[in-house]
Amino acid sequence: MRVAIVHYWLTSMRGGEKMLESLLEMFPEADIYTHVYSMKSVSALINRHKVYTSSINRLPFASRLYKVYMPLMPRALLEFDLQDYELVISSEAGPAKGVVASPDAFHACYCHSPMRYLWDLYHEYYNGASIVFRLFMRLLVPSLRLWDVMSANLVDRFIANSTYTAKRIKRYYNRDADVVFGPADVEKYLEIERDVKDYYLVFGQVTENKRVDIAVDACLALGRRLVVAGGGSTKTLRKRAAGRAGITFAGRVSDGEAERLLSEARALLFPGIEDMGLVPIEAAAAGCPVIAYRKGGVLDTVKENITGIFFDEQTVASLSAAIQHFETVEADFSSRQAFTAHALQFSKSAFKERVRKALAERRRV
Repeated sequence: MRVAIVHYWLTSMRGGEKMLESLLEMFPEADIYTHVYSMKSVSALINRHKVYTSSINRLPFASRLYKVYMPLMPRALLEFDLQDYELVISSEAGPAKGVVASPDAFHACYCHSPMRYLWDLYHEYYNGASIVFRLFMRLLVPSLRLWDVMSANLVDRFIANSTYTAKRIKRYYNRDADVVFGPADVEKYLEIERDVKDYYLVFGQVTENKRVDIAVDACLALGRRLVVAGGGSTKTLRKRAAGRAGITFAGRVSDGEAERLLSEARALLFPGIEDMGLVPIEAAAAGCPVIAYRKGGVLDTVKENITGIFFDEQTVASLSAAIQHFETVEADFSSRQAFTAHALQFSKSAFKERVRKALAERRRV
């Protein structure tokens, strides 16, 4: 069976690219189609496959400015000739599902997220954009929304990475989706021994929507130590914590350092909203409780009162109250067996098994 995997862009190794690796392990002869390909930025496994790019890849500074070229991507998908493939899997968080497969082929879309900047986060992106980008958004977003909805008709079966994403697929495309949790490399965390120190942890790329500011302000208000680990801009956060003790900015850390931080932290603070999010799963595998805002993928990845607790408002006061509550029940989160059982639902082997099952039921929905 000839297989094509269409991935929105290959410019880094994040959750979507880790999922792509798992698909390539399942389909070792698959060809890859993508808009932008930076060989140095992706894994050896991806580079071993044939990678076909659209004309977007030839535009100036495409590997850095690919998001600027987003409005051109739907048309660029027309360049991909997939008529000889029996199975097409589109990996969607940017334009990917709009490819045209053969009438006899089966097209499954694994959706990490409907495009946030077109739908539920449109106003957040718009308010944070420059005047010029706001103008382009007003001009282009209506037609891009129309294309996004119409291109959903080219998909035979949707697969979502979380219940939260499946609900958004139903809202925007009026399509049902199988939920297959994205693969996490949980095995390497399962053998980590907990050696709890007196600090909380925020881990991952520091971006505005992660709401790391809430975690910083809550820990400052409570006088708790916090380690912020991950790449991204922390200039504003550093100003907030200037002259105050207890907040450490570790920057991007190695895998070994990440394991140590998860083994030592009292709990992982997760105040943002993500479609799925791998970090709470890795924390569970390491036996580290999670204190998370009750919205998004964490409703799947955090098991309440077993691997963590939730807070209900995305505010400093709500998170502060959750931290104080956690400290009264911290001893209840000592069962490593319960953490492990939960984390294994998100392993690579579980992901592959669920994808096989979804693809085996080749019917239109």
